Amino acid sequence: MDDFDNFVNNMQEQIFDEARDAYGEKGFERWRNPRYNGKMESPDGHSRITGECGDTMEIFLKFENDHVKQVSYFTDGCASSSICGSFAAELAIGKDPDELTDISGVTVLEKIGRLPAADRHCADLAAATLQEALSDYMTRNQGD
Repeated sequence: MDDFDNFVNNMQEQIFDEARDAYGEKGFERWRNPRYNGKMESPDGHSRITGECGDTMEIFLKFENDHVKQVSYFTDGCASSSICGSFAAELAIGKDPDELTDISGVTVLEKIGRLPAADRHCADLAAATLQEALSDYMTRNQGD
């Protein structure tokens, strides 16, 4: 290995170590291997919110028998936004509307384990986006 390769490998390890310190092991793994990421065609509920930080989060819900069957998220934001969107989506799987209303920013943070203090608003953004997607679903299904 030449000096440049060593430099790159050392830099990569430093970045990973810092990310593990910031997000904990669960958050680091989700950052490296996001789940539920992507847009969904023809969702039963959808929302798009831009947070105070400028990050935009979208959440897509598909229901079956009044329970979340599929969920996905999309964000143009930072790693913390992506991690929070992914965990908010995971929390929604299998839930009925009443159970979904219990998912808050605190719930998302508890699921992750930790986030840098400056990024905790991302958990609130993910939870608010999930609640708006639920509201969209409920509005669409008022007549059922």
